[in-house]
Amino acid sequence: MRFIDMTLAEQNDYLELATDDGDTIKVLRAAHPRARRLRLTVTSGGARVSYPPSTHPAQVFAFLRKHADWLERKLDELHIEEAPPIEPGRPTLIPLRGETKRLVWRDGAFPHIELDGEDRLVLTLPKPHNKRTLTAARSLLHSFLQAQIRRDVSRLLARYVPELGRAPTGVRVKSLKSLWGSLDTRDAVTLDLALALAPPEALKYVVIHELCHLRYRDHSPRFWALVGSLYPDWKEQREWLKARGHALKAELARLIETA
Repeated sequence: MRFIDMTLAEQNDYLELATDDGDTIKVLRAAHPRARRLRLTVTSGGARVSYPPSTHPAQVFAFLRKHADWLERKLDELHIEEAPPIEPGRPTLIPLRGETKRLVWRDGAFPHIELDGEDRLVLTLPKPHNKRTLTAARSLLHSFLQAQIRRDVSRLLARYVPELGRAPTGVRVKSLKSLWGSLDTRDAVTLDLALALAPPEALKYVVIHELCHLRYRDHSPRFWALVGSLYPDWKEQREWLKARGHALKAELARLIETA
């Protein structure tokens, strides 16, 4: 994989590796007084690069570029180990907007997906329910989750854009490696599809966070003051995403990614 850009997220001390296919990997940087060399580690909490305090930033960037393929492979292995793929025809539990739903399979001539009552999500597909139906099932799930998140985002934009006096030029929803959202140079917002699985309050925090970047492109005190003025409980939601984020992204991979 070729990485085309690296930037530093000031407030959280992360390096963001933007890939040529639009994905972004977030790496926590940490200068350690007893470190004798650069070291890259990957755990369930994410990626981390540690180094001696005297290390020049350019050396850190070069080190990450050199180990980019290894980093991508290790992150993918974590997803595979923690979230095995869904099995055709076998019911399973999934999160949706912060609530647990039972995903079930139903025989039918016309493929579709719908909520049945308060706790069931029904996938209707022609029999036999085997591996060949997985592509259709994943496509249905992907479209369903996109529709869910776009509905919620539309409501949030209607609520907060007039108050901010600024609007994004567009909203894209896709699966991201590590980030929950981003704002590009053309003021277009990208949101992680995994937020469709999270509680609405977590999605609200991410949307407000990115909208506030329309005013301030950094993570300065004035930026966080603006976030807090729009959503006083933002810290609680940020901590929730830090604690549960990896599991949520792994669950999304289980549902929509091919084996």
